[in-house]
Amino acid sequence: MKFYFAGSIRGGREKVATYIEINKILEKYGTILDKHVASLKVTELEKDNTDEEIYLRDIAWIKECDLLVAEVSVASLGVGYEIAFAEKLNKKVICIVDAAANISGMINGNKNLDLIKYKNNEELIIKLESKLKELIWKKYLYIIA
Repeated sequence: MKFYFAGSIRGGREKVATYIEINKILEKYGTILDKHVASLKVTELEKDNTDEEIYLRDIAWIKECDLLVAEVSVASLGVGYEIAFAEKLNKKVICIVDAAANISGMINGNKNLDLIKYKNNEELIIKLESKLKELIWKKYLYIIA
């Protein structure tokens, strides 16, 4: 599977440790097209790219991915845009959120998105692994049917 991981960059990096954990899980099941989002040095890695280059690259990656996984605990216009763009392309989207976060009704109320709420990283790992196994199993059944 090819994953696009959406996490806040310019909106705040409070959840970067969680982003790293999410990427570790996703790497078990496929390729992360935008691994740099979970990097502690993401700003440095992106410094030579114009905003237009970032936009065009990320849109191409969203088109290429099988699944968009977004950590939405930190409010981010970019992450919201990526989720909406993926949804418009009929991509499967999983949104991950700290149970204590107050997230937008546009995410919380959207029944087209799979929402995983977690209280700690251990719970997140269990829930995300379970969801990925379920999606892979459904994809496998669809292929052989």
